[in-house]
Amino acid sequence: MIELSLIGIGTGNPQHMTLQAIDALNAQDLILIPNKGAGKDDLAGLRRAICDRTIKGDGPKIVEFALPVRDEATKSYRQRVDDWHDAIAEIWWQNITAHLPAGGKAGFLVWGDPSLYDSTMRIAERLKKLAEIKLTVIPGITSIQALTAAHAIPVNEIGAPFTITTGRRLREDGWPDSADTLVIMLDGECSFQSIDPAGVEIFWTAYAGMENQISVAGPLSEAAEQIIEARAKARAAHGWIMDIYLLRKGGNAGHPADGGSEAG
Repeated sequence: MIELSLIGIGTGNPQHMTLQAIDALNAQDLILIPNKGAGKDDLAGLRRAICDRTIKGDGPKIVEFALPVRDEATKSYRQRVDDWHDAIAEIWWQNITAHLPAGGKAGFLVWGDPSLYDSTMRIAERLKKLAEIKLTVIPGITSIQALTAAHAIPVNEIGAPFTITTGRRLREDGWPDSADTLVIMLDGECSFQSIDPAGVEIFWTAYAGMENQISVAGPLSEAAEQIIEARAKARAAHGWIMDIYLLRKGGNAGHPADGGSEAG
């Protein structure tokens, strides 16, 4: 039997690792690390650095594998993603069976938390169709937590809801009616440009939680161009970028707004 552990590692800062995650890493027989290719291989390097820092003794075998690329020629977004997940699951299975032919414990280091805009659990479900697999999920610090910590703001106004969505949804559907606070993830096109900036504040962070973290905040009408320029420069310098931002209409976005503090 294969025991598969999906281990949330936070956003690239080794100090984000929980004791549970460290124990899980040390318990594995095999750790698989995806490599997205030239220009993005430092993501694999960050995962290796976390292993070097947290694994004791000889530890598990660490194997890198080339991550497939989505076929952008497929018109349906959902089909494109499903095909991509199928390809990833196949590569996972090839590596697991090659390195653990008699079964054992295999682990994946999942950026942030496995539950939030991450498909690692969906890919793992595909493997259950091939063999008996016990799945364990270890939670991790999310990019949302790293974003709000970077700006020292709460994610919500007092007693108010907020919506987590993607750049694509913001572009296609506009500002949802569900909340006055939005957290935007998976946005490669600076989709805040698609909304009316009047009365909106933005809190943007790239490489949240990492040593090269960059943050910009202010009225959207004033900060948008600064963010676009900073993002372009950072991507050119590093070859890749991960960013996230919070949009808020009116209110007191820069002030503590969570009425449920431990002190009170």
